[in-house]
Amino acid sequence: MKWPKAVTIKEVGPRDGLQNEQSFIKTEDKITFINQLSQTGLPYIEITSFVHPKWIPSLADSFEVAMGIHRVEGVTYGALVPNMKGLEKALKANIDEVSVFMSASETHNKRNINKTIEDTYPIIKQVVHEALASGKSVRGYVSTVFGCPYEGEVAIRSITEVSEKLFEMGISELSLGDTIGVANPKQVQEILTVLLKRFPSKSLALHFHDTRGTALANVIASFDMGITTFDSSIGGLGGCPYAPRASGNLATDDLLFMLDGMEVYTGINKEKLHQTALFIQGKIDRPLLSHNFQADNGETR
Repeated sequence: MKWPKAVTIKEVGPRDGLQNEQSFIKTEDKITFINQLSQTGLPYIEITSFVHPKWIPSLADSFEVAMGIHRVEGVTYGALVPNMKGLEKALKANIDEVSVFMSASETHNKRNINKTIEDTYPIIKQVVHEALASGKSVRGYVSTVFGCPYEGEVAIRSITEVSEKLFEMGISELSLGDTIGVANPKQVQEILTVLLKRFPSKSLALHFHDTRGTALANVIASFDMGITTFDSSIGGLGGCPYAPRASGNLATDDLLFMLDGMEVYTGINKEKLHQTALFIQGKIDRPLLSHNFQADNGETR
């Protein structure tokens, strides 16, 4: 198998992690959380979502958070943006990178965005074009690539079509989401084999959830296909409000432990990451479930 010399980890805990919490985390605690993440060596932090508070009430303070953080040189601060109203706020908050999102499956797209896939394209296209015109880079997310909670298996034709549309709009990177954590290494390689015929490996990232404990195995399978960018969430925070049975994301600390042991460079300080995990665990008032965090704290599952 091929091991990369370096891997880029994109931290999504403040957005994808906290959006699934039942209790509202105070704005000042979110700001402290992001500021601590900024000191760990992470090159990218997705700090919030400019979705209407009606849909994601846990991130209702997105503008205040974005304006309140201390930005560290060399760290890219991204945010999820659903439409032009969200983009307007994101630009006022001077977000570095705008992330647009949609699903590869029709039913999940309707539940998540309240529109068909076809009706979603023009909205995203306008956001992408305006963001690029404002000097921002744009990242795309495709959810349910490896399985849909409503439809089951998703046709590769749907995945490639949505991916091609997003790249045609002008996104620079596409994150492929295993929204409900059903992917396995064989499936990962089969889907990447198709997509890599159309898109360069450097323009693709993988976003695994660890619902069934296969996330790290899927990372290894992705290595063999030349992928070196992965989304993860500190402590395994996360889930999808519109995907029943979806549990937390691939844990940043589990991924870092594996990569450190393999001598794959990330630039992330393990101790600072651990201290940040301790901080946010105290604010969500429940145990973080990542293997590495529990091992370091003498806990067992």
